[in-house]
Amino acid sequence: MTRVALAFSGGLDTTVCVPLLEEEYGYDEVVGVTVDVGQPAEEFAEAEETADALGLEHYVVDAREEFAALCMESVRANATYQGYPLGTALARPVIAEKILDVADEHDCDALAHGCTGKGNDQLRFEAVWRASDKEVIAPVRELGLTREWEIDYAAEKDLPVEGGNEGAWSIDTNLWSRSVEGDDLEDPTYVPPEDIYDWTETPGGTEAELVEVGFEDGYPVSLNGDAVDPVDLIEELNDLAGAHGVGRTDMMEDRMLGLKVRENYEHPAATVLLTAHEALEQLVLTKSERDFKQTVDEEWAQQGYKGLVDTPLMTSLEGFLEANQSKVTGTVTVKLQGGQVRPVARDSEFAVYSESAASFNTETVDGIEQADATGVAKYHGFQERLANAVAANAATDADAQPTATDGGSEE
Repeated sequence: MTRVALAFSGGLDTTVCVPLLEEEYGYDEVVGVTVDVGQPAEEFAEAEETADALGLEHYVVDAREEFAALCMESVRANATYQGYPLGTALARPVIAEKILDVADEHDCDALAHGCTGKGNDQLRFEAVWRASDKEVIAPVRELGLTREWEIDYAAEKDLPVEGGNEGAWSIDTNLWSRSVEGDDLEDPTYVPPEDIYDWTETPGGTEAELVEVGFEDGYPVSLNGDAVDPVDLIEELNDLAGAHGVGRTDMMEDRMLGLKVRENYEHPAATVLLTAHEALEQLVLTKSERDFKQTVDEEWAQQGYKGLVDTPLMTSLEGFLEANQSKVTGTVTVKLQGGQVRPVARDSEFAVYSESAASFNTETVDGIEQADATGVAKYHGFQERLANAVAANAATDADAQPTATDGGSEE
């Protein structure tokens, strides 16, 4: 008997995949797997109800802690892709690993997903799955299915979907972000209505609020002085910052396959934590450390966006972060107001800062006087001044050279 494990949400795509895997691919049994990375409760209810109606063997796996831990790693790397805090991107490899675990446990011969051939998720799932010896199947992509075809097929087979009508928008939600795309949002000139947002209130309707975030070795660990585990920390900050309209992104995103797409995201907690973390780094890291770390952060984000979180390169990047972040311990106070989050105070025992040295009211610090900067000021820009002078002299000399007609005229 052959079995295939299917990434199952209970939506149109994955529902039509169930009979297709049996009819078109010849599998005897389909095992549905839904992985919890912080979706709303109603999504699990829908998946369970649909699985029951299909007679599908179905498993729900809780991966919130693993996903939250990966999100905390992304904070240490200040990880965003073109301004987006990588919620969907980081969730996919976590989901893929859990589905692979279920497939191994239940003797499945293959793994399947309902992704199309135009998005990023197919690549993120398969980057994990193709390391196994199981067959990888993508019915929607391989059979060239359209949404209209799926709706007709579901009606013909009397599948438990509401005529394919899942709302105007395509929405993906997890702990770290909520993405909204599709329909009118595909038009870059279309101004989104407020009702696309669920996590964030319209900015400007609340009084400013101060929130203190504590860090240890670059990891967020506390909120307003109270220790909080990663899952609870993210959920609490989503509520706190979302009430102030913090964490909205409307962007034209460059996907891995070269397509440019309109995406709308909500990510209140991610915005607060990334902002606070970078503010603490400004206090405790030297300029050269900060400059070099930008390269590491950008590469971490690029790999994270691709779903390549378990690779030799990421291991190397994490090695740097492990050493670099050992000093990123302390607290940052941020102000939430009018859709913005702004650092207003920071404190750390590792601060690379001397108040007396920076103060305008001190003359001599550690044997260094203001007058000592005179020599530096004389040398600063010397090469540039010299280059400008050489260029100016060369231009003057060229203007002074006689031309072929400068010898006078004959009368």
